[in-house]
Amino acid sequence: MNKDELSIGEISKPRFEFRSFGQNFENAGKRMARLSMPVPEKVWERQSDEIYILSRTNDINNTKIRDGKMDIKTFVKEVDGLEQWNPLMKGEFPITTSVLRDEVFPAFMVSIPDIKKEVITYEEFIDMINAHPDLQAVKVHKQRFGYMVHDTICETGSVLINGARLETINSESTEIEDIKKTIRDIKLEGVENINYLQAIKRVIGMIDKPLAN
Repeated sequence: MNKDELSIGEISKPRFEFRSFGQNFENAGKRMARLSMPVPEKVWERQSDEIYILSRTNDINNTKIRDGKMDIKTFVKEVDGLEQWNPLMKGEFPITTSVLRDEVFPAFMVSIPDIKKEVITYEEFIDMINAHPDLQAVKVHKQRFGYMVHDTICETGSVLINGARLETINSESTEIEDIKKTIRDIKLEGVENINYLQAIKRVIGMIDKPLAN
């Protein structure tokens, strides 16, 4: 059976992912760049500003807001140390209170605030998050550089989490063995797989655990 062909920036069946965060992945990043096949110019470098919503009571739903749109992904399973996440919910501001009550706050796994209005703006939502004892909005700026190694979609990146600078590196694919080969060849075997949710929680102190380096 032929493998599904992956294209950067396009939707495919759910992928598995290896990602890590730390202070320095320079050597692995150089190897990734040298092993990469040519990629579209639009993914050579990308920058974005996003807001992640962190919940003290939830590690399985990853919520971010970019350009006024909310995206929630949910953890599906882990295979050989690689994680698979699927879309759970997509929304756009202004957002209805019914969506917040029925989908968003249940994904945070926290108590639902008493919301009086029928429609909530982005600013009102962030105020609601900041007032909640178990939730925190975190600013994340991403500068990402895209590659394709062994048919896996890859990137290196510089990330600011509330102003704290980190480096990240990743490989994702529908094919687990291709990711494993990529990890071996860029010499990241044994490095902890850390998703965005976990990395941000470690930086802001919700989780008392260091990053990969």
